[in-house]
Amino acid sequence: MEKERVVIIGSGPAGLTAALYTARAQLNPLVIVGNQLGGQISITAEVENYPGFPDPDLTGPELVDKMYRQAERFGSRYEYDEVVEVDFSKGSPFYIKTNGKEYEAESVIVTAGASPRRLGIPGEDELIGRGVSFCATCDGFFFRGKDVVVVGGGDSALEEGLFLTKFAEKVRVIHRRDELRAGPALTKRAFANEKIEFIWDTVVDEIKGNGMVTEIDVTNVKTQESKRLKTDGVFIYIGHYPNSKFLEGQLAMDEHGYVIADERMRTSVDGVFAAGEIQDSMYRQIATSVGQGCAAAMQCEKWLSERE
Repeated sequence: MEKERVVIIGSGPAGLTAALYTARAQLNPLVIVGNQLGGQISITAEVENYPGFPDPDLTGPELVDKMYRQAERFGSRYEYDEVVEVDFSKGSPFYIKTNGKEYEAESVIVTAGASPRRLGIPGEDELIGRGVSFCATCDGFFFRGKDVVVVGGGDSALEEGLFLTKFAEKVRVIHRRDELRAGPALTKRAFANEKIEFIWDTVVDEIKGNGMVTEIDVTNVKTQESKRLKTDGVFIYIGHYPNSKFLEGQLAMDEHGYVIADERMRTSVDGVFAAGEIQDSMYRQIATSVGQGCAAAMQCEKWLSERE
């Protein structure tokens, strides 16, 4: 069993910031990356609202790479694995098990983030990677000259919809309400884009295809009228859920599975801290996750120094 002073679970903006700060404090942190370095930001097409980067062409993967290299420069280490089990019940040192290793960690910072929700309808799972996608950045290129739909009405739906207009001939945004939840700047850009059209008060009932997506069945929630729409792709952005299943019974959570942390990023277990979307269902921004990762790292360093 490998022994560590600080283990950071997750590698999104919160995790990479926590890695930077604990590394600069000479704590030699180990980051267990999870299933995707950078988390959701790594599949974000354009980052326009992170302070200090005024150029309009900054991508999520580019920002992740900068954060990664900066933390690595000060001594952060990365393990490309996923945590499957923890035991915080006995206090420090804490037990952490991944697919390949076991660790004893004197302190832990949980930054496991959140994942996109699915529609839970027929055809969705079967056609993932065959026209159904949760990542326009990853898959938009494959829809050059085609017609696609985006399901959702928040910031992510419009951000990815706008990105898809670089490739697709037409992008239809399907939203179950009659007004968007996205911010005014994104809404204005989407309304002004001639490739985007909106289908209001509508839900998707089924995704159909023969090996690849060819059409969807939709219903208007007000009139109950149903119809079939031809499409080449379905991009789904209907919210997220916290990646906290491996923490069940170990940390206090709210009714939605978000880890409960105080203003100092302290969880219900002394020596375990949480930052980013694993504990933040409200703001969910790169900037707030970075701030929370910084706070968690500083509190972790303080906690360790007080134990010496």
